[in-house]
Amino acid sequence: MTIKESFHDNVVVLSLKGNLMGEPDTTELRDKIYSLLQDNFVKIVLDLGKVKWVNSSGLGTLISAMTSVKNKGGELRLANVTDKVESLFVITQLIKVFKTYESVDRAVASFKK
Repeated sequence: MTIKESFHDNVVVLSLKGNLMGEPDTTELRDKIYSLLQDNFVKIVLDLGKVKWVNSSGLGTLISAMTSVKNKGGELRLANVTDKVESLFVITQLIKVFKTYESVDRAVASFKK
């Protein structure tokens, strides 16, 4: 898994590429989010456009990341969720938990409302 970080004003976009299926990928993502929170970046968008698959461990990491961000008074949004991953969100009912957007631009813009 590779993670690219970019900044749009006070919103951080993490573009993920690969699979989110347990160690070491989940640890890398968790560490990246914790480090952003330590630096008081609390508006985070995860770009999942290049994530091919997510398993239960990956889902747990996303939920844990969202909880950590919320506990710091921030919000986590998801962008470019692929059909495969979205179907998993629908099956697990997590589609009701995560705020998803069809593009990074829309996800970033949603913070400005």
